[in-house]
Parts: sequence; structure tokens; C-alpha cells
Amino acid sequence: MLRIVVPLVLSLLCGAVAAEPLHGIAMHGEPALPPDYKHFPYVNPDVKKGGKITYGVVGTFDSLNPFIVKSNRTTARGMWDPEYGNLVYESLMQRSRDEPYTLYGLLAETVEWDDDRTFIQFNLNPKAKWADGQPVTPEDVMFTFELMRDKARPPYSERLKVVAKMEKVGEHSVRFTFNDKADRETPLNFGLFPVLPKHAVDPETFDRSSLTPPVGSGPYKVKTVKPGESITYERDPNYWGKDIPAKIGTDNYDQITVQYFLEDTTLFEAFKKGDVDLYPDGNPGHWADAYNFPAVTSGAVVKDAFPSRLPSGMLGFVFNTRRPIFADLKVREGLSLVFDFEWTNKNLYSGAYKRTQSFWQNSEFSSFGVPADARELALLGPIKDRIAPDILNGTYKLPVTDGSGRDRNVLKQAVALLKQGGYTIQGGKMTDASGRQLAFEIMTQNPGQEKLAVAYQRSLQAIGIAASIRTVDDSQYQSRTNSRDYDMILKSYPSSLSPGNEQLRRWSSDAKTVEGTDSFAGVADPDIDTLIDHLLRARSAEDFTAAVRSLDRLLLSGHYVVPLYYNDQQWVARSKRIGHPDIVPLYGYQLPAWWDASVQ
Repeated sequence: MLRIVVPLVLSLLCGAVAAEPLHGIAMHGEPALPPDYKHFPYVNPDVKKGGKITYGVVGTFDSLNPFIVKSNRTTARGMWDPEYGNLVYESLMQRSRDEPYTLYGLLAETVEWDDDRTFIQFNLNPKAKWADGQPVTPEDVMFTFELMRDKARPPYSERLKVVAKMEKVGEHSVRFTFNDKADRETPLNFGLFPVLPKHAVDPETFDRSSLTPPVGSGPYKVKTVKPGESITYERDPNYWGKDIPAKIGTDNYDQITVQYFLEDTTLFEAFKKGDVDLYPDGNPGHWADAYNFPAVTSGAVVKDAFPSRLPSGMLGFVFNTRRPIFADLKVREGLSLVFDFEWTNKNLYSGAYKRTQSFWQNSEFSSFGVPADARELALLGPIKDRIAPDILNGTYKLPVTDGSGRDRNVLKQAVALLKQGGYTIQGGKMTDASGRQLAFEIMTQNPGQEKLAVAYQRSLQAIGIAASIRTVDDSQYQSRTNSRDYDMILKSYPSSLSPGNEQLRRWSSDAKTVEGTDSFAGVADPDIDTLIDHLLRARSAEDFTAAVRSLDRLLLSGHYVVPLYYNDQQWVARSKRIGHPDIVPLYGYQLPAWWDASVQ
């Protein structure tokens, strides 16, 4: 026994915690793939690399740095990109898109942690190199975390707040020991943190917009830049990670170009002419009617519809509760009822959408139609008294209108709620006690949003509410959103199968006053903070599900968003030249695994 106990005691006295190196880590349970896995199940491992692809996006860019406030929403796509792939910068680990939240080795060959997740140690792959040939080192990792803390935007700037100690271990490893602000998701989020080269980054100028091509460790280098118009990447023939299992079957093009367009109509015209190779389409009317051009008829353009297995998320008109007019819960609830989904779905979208009733609809995390069970009630505690009874017992459902856009019965319910909030109809106008009309502005950023806002405006006018609409360009939209200078905006809150710290950036009290967060509604509610904490600290899958459902119920009861609709399919039109795997993973199609079929 002494031969076992004494070394353990000595190791504890020295501050070391013994742990087994792991090839992957999961938020709940174990990784699905074994240590000797060859590739992710949703890629084509035998794909012949080569060729090129051109993506198209609406907007502009003035910086190649995706991590700073100045470049938020205007960064050159592809540098650090969940859709197109992290072409230049890489993270410590790679996420599998076929599991809720599981990471496998990338820059870090293996990781170590304890059952309580009080620390995580990343053991860097000795083969990992920067594009200039220099090795990726523990010093690079620590430099990046400190640089992001001092110069980057949230959430990158906030990571070290949960770290008690960051240290180099041995020649190739970095260990983070967490403080009491960390949660069980924290180590995984650190695994997805980018790493920058200490020798090639000037901390003094990092937070300034720059179009100078940076040094990364990723599969591509920046080839050419046309400011605000396009950026072209070329494959790095010396990319260190091309044989890493998590990278097999991805990064298949020799050249990737991202073209920028001022309007979506211009982008689609470029796609029709063949100047752009892909067009993700989220408009059902457009998807049904716009593909009658010659390239479709000839078969040169292919339409794909992929089934979605993801939660619905929440698309909606967001109340800025920082504005006094939206401070009252009954006012927000009444205004939510005014939106006529049935009229909008029929007249604008050919009936293609389903009404969103939950932030996690279409998943086990949704509270819609599900009464709170004993586990959830225990998690809620006294907070359950703040949740609407029909939301708590699973009977809540948004009203179904007659589709006229002015359903008298539903509008009558809305007027009654607005009366509880201090408003009544006087002389055809919805006014408060001082005679001031209820009026607000809906800020939109494109014609599609404006059309939806007009439909809402039409119903609001029926009960004497003056809603104006202002459509602004991309730069003004970014500026006003960052400064919270709006009454109402149209926003999407995507939902994953592993909700976590993004909920803090959207709904926590701390996020309300921090520029660059997604606190669009401006919520500051200690009970929401408590439920997010339950979600982040859940150890079992059962407790996690109960925690997400309880948060869903409280957010729905707060009526911070006018729920709109969701689509249970992903639509993409593509050049026939672009191929993709037959297998669609849990998170939907993955563009980094697609390829140029003309080189096969």
C-alpha cells in the first residue's frame, strides 16, 4: 500500500494532478469515436483535393482580424469561420459535427482533465507548425490568451476570468487551473480557443483594423485581398495537419474565394451567372420560384434540401428592454400576440414555415407541450412562481389566427394585456395615461426583414400602435446594434444540442452593459442568471435537459422576443461542379467537407 499511497501524496504535495491523456472529450458522456479513429463519419476520406470554390456573402469587410470589436460582423470570412472552416487560424481541438459537443485533437494532440473539471491540460502536437515553419509552442497559447484578454472582443476577452493559474508544463503542454467562476463547459470552450503566433503578432497594434495577411497554422494562406470586395485563400502545401484524423476529408480546394455583395439580389444574380458556386437559401418563396434560369434547366445548378435535426432556435422581433416602453411584461406579451403568423406564412412564404413556440423547439430541450417534472421543479425552486402556469404545465401555445392579419379575437386579447400595462385605445390610438401614443421603431437591415416588419406594422396599426420601420446599411446596423441604439430589431438566436456559455452572452445580467455581446434584449434578471448557472453546472444528461427546459420556460414567460418561425430543412443551391458527402451529420451539411468534383 505504501508504494501506492506515498507517490500519490507526494504528487498532491507538489501540486500535480495525475490524469490520463485523452484523444477527445465530451460535454456529457464519452466521445463516440475511439482513440484510433481515422476520420469523422461525415467526410469522404478518399476525396481528391484540388480545384476551387467561390462563396458569396452580403456585406463588406475592412479587417482580416476576426477577434476585435472593430471588425465584429465586418471581418473577412474564412479567417476564423464556423461555416467555411477556420482556414487561417486554428483551435486547440476540433469539434465533431456529428455529436452534441465533443472535441478531438488538433493543435493539441491529447488533453488531460479531472472528473470535477478543475483543470485542463493541452498537450500540443510536436508536429504543429505555423505557416512560416516555426513550431506552435505553449508560449504561443499563453500569449494568445493574454492578448485576447487585453485587446479582443467578447467572448475571447473573457476567457481568463475563470482561470486561477495558466502554466507551461514540460516542453509541449499548457495547463489551465480554473477558479470558482468556471463551469463544466469551460474546459471544452478552451479547446475551441484560437491560437496565434507570438513571434508574428504585435500586441500594440492588434486591436486596430488591418488588411495585412497574418501568419496562421491553418490549411490556407491569404493570397489576395480586394478591400471590401473579395478575399482569396490558397492551400498551404506544407500544412502540418493534413494527416490529422480530425482534418481528413476536409479543406479540399486548392483555392477558396469569398466575394462580397451589397445586396442579396446582386449575390443571387452572380450565382445565376456562375460567378458564385453556392447559394444557401432561407426564403421559401424564393426557393420555390426563383430557380427557373438556364443553368438549372441544363443541370449545371443543383438544388439540395437537407433535413435538419437541430433545435429550431428563436427568430423574432427583439424588444430592447432598456427602453422604458418595453419595460412592462404585459406590454411585451400583448405586442407579441399582435403578430399574425398565419397571414405572414401564407402571404409571404407560401406556407413553408412552422411557428416557433420555444427556444429549443424540435428537440428534447424544448418545454413546448412538456409539463415540468419533479426534477425540473426542484431545479426551479421558487423561480417556478414567476413562470406562467400554462408554460409550466406545458399547455402554452401561441394563438392561431384566422389568417386575415387582423383577427379580432386575438387582437382583443392583445388589447387586454396592453391595458394591464397601462395603455388604452383613445381616439383610435393606443395611448398611456398621459395621452402619449405607444410608438416605436423597428430597425431592419435588408429588404427581407423590411417586408416582415411591414407585415407586423400592418397588424399593430389595427389597434392604434405607431410602428415605424428604418432599414439601414450594414455599417450603421452594426454601429447601432453595438451601442444598443434601437427600439426593436429582428434577430436570430441559434440553438444547439449543447447550449452553454452563449446563454451568458445573450441573457445574463453581466452581458447587458458589455459592448459586443448578444444581449440584444438587455435582460438583467437574477433568476435567469441562476438557471443559466444550473445549465452550466449540470453533470448528468438528465439534469442538463431539465436545466435547459427550465431556462426555456423562464425566457418564454419573459416575452423578450416576438416568436416568428423556423424551417426544418436546410436549402442550398450549388454548381454541379461542387460535390458533397452522402452522409449529413447531426449539425447539418458541412461546407469544409465539400469538394470540387471536376478534379475527381
